[in-house]
Amino acid sequence: MQMWMDAATVFMGFFAIMNPIANVPIFLGLTDGDDAATTRAVALRALLIAFVIVAVFALAGKLIFELFGLSLPALRITGGLLVFRIGFQMLGGQSSQAHHPTPAETAGAREAQLSVAVSPLAMPILAGPGTIATAMSFAARGGIGDTLITIGAFAVLCVLTFVLFISGARMVAFIGRSALGVITRMMGLILAVIGTQMVIEGIKGALTLVR
Repeated sequence: MQMWMDAATVFMGFFAIMNPIANVPIFLGLTDGDDAATTRAVALRALLIAFVIVAVFALAGKLIFELFGLSLPALRITGGLLVFRIGFQMLGGQSSQAHHPTPAETAGAREAQLSVAVSPLAMPILAGPGTIATAMSFAARGGIGDTLITIGAFAVLCVLTFVLFISGARMVAFIGRSALGVITRMMGLILAVIGTQMVIEGIKGALTLVR
């Protein structure tokens, strides 16, 4: 019984940090214009990468940070700048994926479209500093059992997020592409603000380390 309670606590912690529902409009904006197969591939790749990142940091996060001399504030600042840049582009109505290719460009353009799965989706939107810090915190509470619960809870969240992302296509059909453009700009503003907040938190953390 206690194990299930711990698992529920970890899951809700991850859910609050990653917020898959709020990420659906962002995902739709980043994959706007892509066909169904590409959209599904982007979602799957992004979530697989995010899962691997979180699992690695849950297992060996402290060792990785110490090995490379990294700090969480530095990760927050870097991720914040990247999120702000993507948000600023979306706010201006710019598309982050490649243009519609000619037949000769199809292979390269598809790979360019899939590249959004790595950045900004997998990192830092899905597996951002907050998610990584949450994974490291939960996994460090005890032995291997807590680590497995942490990884398992995030795996369940990834499956849920995949379903939400794929279902987002129906939302586009329902609200129309003009409304999606408005949502994309709104999400761009929110992303820019999130990025700014991440930078502020990173600077605060860095100042704390200096003191």
